[in-house]
Amino acid sequence: MENLKDWVKTARKNAKLTQEQLAEKLELTKAAVSAYETGRNAPSVALVNKISKITNTTPPLNQIKKNESNATLIGGIEVWDKNTPLNEDEVEVPFYKEVYLSAGNGFTSDIEDHNGYKLRFSKSTLKKYGICYENVVCVSADGDSMKPVFPDGATLGIDTGNKSIKDGQIYAINHDGLLRTKILKKRPGNKILIQSYNSEEYPDDEVSLDEINVIGRVFWWSVMI
Repeated sequence: MENLKDWVKTARKNAKLTQEQLAEKLELTKAAVSAYETGRNAPSVALVNKISKITNTTPPLNQIKKNESNATLIGGIEVWDKNTPLNEDEVEVPFYKEVYLSAGNGFTSDIEDHNGYKLRFSKSTLKKYGICYENVVCVSADGDSMKPVFPDGATLGIDTGNKSIKDGQIYAINHDGLLRTKILKKRPGNKILIQSYNSEEYPDDEVSLDEINVIGRVFWWSVMI
């Protein structure tokens, strides 16, 4: 039984297209196509149909069904503002629209632009994933280095209590005064490999561990589509 990622790769090769050429036809980056072919990301039904037309192939329909949304509506959307009282399971966390860091320093002591923005999270949900709500802050993504996972302007949730690097996870780091959200991987010699999903435009960077300050792990993000 052919899976979706193998179908994308096979369809592309049978159409005699490189990843760059298919990406151009799909109006995506090469990194996005690579993510679909390795199974790191699953293409939407609309994108599968577009690939099918470009390559003149039939996708594995059973696999498409598996990748359709399994979300269930469990309640209405509640409208709230800063004056709406918190319920027992809610907590407000700071949402920093703009962050300015000093090289080598920490995070919360270096924020200049807070402006009182806040977002609400469920305490029980955070607890379920081992996240202490006192350690949660939210920031806005700056730039497109992590496309297609999250684009410029996406809202990110950071667990500042989780600074232990696990290969392949996304972390917020202070790199010479810059707030960066990147994939981190450990390397011999106390080195860290810094990677972007948009690797075509943002190549890998290897630095010494003491050159960065890990702010925390990115555990959540939200985007408008």
